[in-house]
Amino acid sequence: VQLQASGGGLVQAGGSLKLSCAASGRTFGRYCMGWFRQAPGKEREFVAAISWSGGSTLYSDSVKGRFAISRDNAKNTVYLQMNTLKPEDTAIYYCVADSTTRLEIMKRPTGMDYWGKGTQVTVSS
Repeated sequence: VQLQASGGGLVQAGGSLKLSCAASGRTFGRYCMGWFRQAPGKEREFVAAISWSGGSTLYSDSVKGRFAISRDNAKNTVYLQMNTLKPEDTAIYYCVADSTTRLEIMKRPTGMDYWGKGTQVTVSS
């Protein structure tokens, strides 16, 4: 599986952005998908994850209520709608995929099956 994230950019605080992650491969629907982010000088941080069916989602406390993850298995794409953005959301955002059946596993950055190249999100104050 190859992952290609897009949709990053520069936005003012309070604004919105929608990230997309297009996946190659016919088995997209068998993977849990997620997003991590990494700000300069900080460790990689879990943001959100979604089960293979899209029926279950998981969020970090820092984005809960502001971000929404979704997927379209017909299009092999996962999305991250980011609302009410804050300067502290500034980071490189990475799309990930894992064959785990336990969504909680998606919180750990190590051992993930696939990582995409990141997309930069910058939120100005």
